[in-house]
Amino acid sequence: MLHSLVTGASRGIGRAIAVALAARGDRVVVHYGHDRAAAEETLALLPGDGHTLVGGDLSDPATAERVVGDVLTAFGRIDVLVNNAAIAPSPETSHPIATVDYATWHRTWERMVDVDLHAPANMAFLVARSLIERGLPGSIVNVGSRGAFRGEPEFPAYGAAKAGLHAMGQSLAVALAPHGIAVTSVAPGFVGTARQQQKLTGAEGDGIRDQSPFGRVATPEEVADAVVYLSAPGSQWASGTILDLNGASHLRT
Repeated sequence: MLHSLVTGASRGIGRAIAVALAARGDRVVVHYGHDRAAAEETLALLPGDGHTLVGGDLSDPATAERVVGDVLTAFGRIDVLVNNAAIAPSPETSHPIATVDYATWHRTWERMVDVDLHAPANMAFLVARSLIERGLPGSIVNVGSRGAFRGEPEFPAYGAAKAGLHAMGQSLAVALAPHGIAVTSVAPGFVGTARQQQKLTGAEGDGIRDQSPFGRVATPEEVADAVVYLSAPGSQWASGTILDLNGASHLRT
């Protein structure tokens, strides 16, 4: 049985990943930032038993250390880390350079990079070192974004943080391979989570769906299926990959 920690698993993509890993037979730790009630809803959806919750703002290095320590105390090891927790683009986090004031620009960059890059870097360090100390193999999967490649003109901090996350994953894939630890990333495009339904049913909906030649957006479960594959012991040879999950809406060369 694998022991998996999914950050930001209270809803959306993180919830779908937690459910899919539990369905595989993993014992899953559902991490949440602030919304314990939503995390408890995720926990109730997980098949099997032995799953648990852990909370805290992972952008605080001490909290990240406490979270990993709590999981290790409860489970004894963490075989799979899924770095999913992030601040996503929203009207509240929009910061286009031509119109936003400097104070908002700086504040948004600082917070997004702390949550979307520094936090997963610290979590990767803590989990990788726990595996190395125990002489165990493992897997780290980072949830990145299409925006790292396509660009995010209204959310440049988000695009930059996700690009950094992809690059970090590839660096760690090389560094951790001698220890039997695989590191991969997924780069979703637009995903039809509950949070995005208002946008998808509004005036923007058709344009968003038309970004893909399939004429639709991804489901959270499609992202989760990819994470299940990449985090499996048999997928170690995929280490270093960044898997595009955007329905051919953006093709890298």
